[in-house]
Amino acid sequence: MVGVMEGAEPFRMEGNEVGILVSHGFTGTTQSVRPLGEALARCDFTVAGPRLAGHGTSVQDMAASSASDWISSVEEDLVWLRERTTTLYFAGLSMGGMFALYFAAMYPDLFRGIIPINACVFLKNPDLARKAFDPEAPPTVPGVGSDIKARGVEELVYPEVPVPTIRELMALMRVTEDLLPAVETPTLIFQSLEDHVVPPENGPYIQEHLGSSRKQLVPLKNSYHVATLDNDADYIAEQTIRFILEN
Repeated sequence: MVGVMEGAEPFRMEGNEVGILVSHGFTGTTQSVRPLGEALARCDFTVAGPRLAGHGTSVQDMAASSASDWISSVEEDLVWLRERTTTLYFAGLSMGGMFALYFAAMYPDLFRGIIPINACVFLKNPDLARKAFDPEAPPTVPGVGSDIKARGVEELVYPEVPVPTIRELMALMRVTEDLLPAVETPTLIFQSLEDHVVPPENGPYIQEHLGSSRKQLVPLKNSYHVATLDNDADYIAEQTIRFILEN
């Protein structure tokens, strides 16, 4: 895959008939969720980690990508999983967690369960929102990656956010927020209590507004936003595996 950063490659691991899609987030790469994917694969689940369009290559590539492109990236791996498995789950970090909610609402009979991790349906960031449709906004703004509490751990992520993609993200969040009541899939919600990218209020808000009767909010007390690479990474994997086995 010419032009893809080392460590940002998509991953697919074949196992049993339980399939799990694991999605990274906005401006991030598969590096942030690969450890979770590998933990799931060790349980013999079939796992797919798509590289979202425009991610893991260059900021310029991402600037030319759209929300529809990112959705298509997820759909390609869902096709691959559906060809090999009989039961599907969706786990995702940040925007990837938002995609878990979005797809569960759009395809209500497709998933046995979803696992959003520090998912976002609102940012409460007026400075960022102002740039979405500002004709005088710069082409990029400083990045939001590597919000990790553990020392010596770095996220493979763009250092900048292309301003055109802010509009795409805002639209996705608004649509997903409106879709929450349509999510009737069992849901395991992970939420860091301290998060410098996504307001921690997202977790309780998502739980409250989901249509599902089976929804659990699990606080992460020792991680920041990129919890899948942080101090609670093993805990997230353990609880996710338990959720899948018991659901």
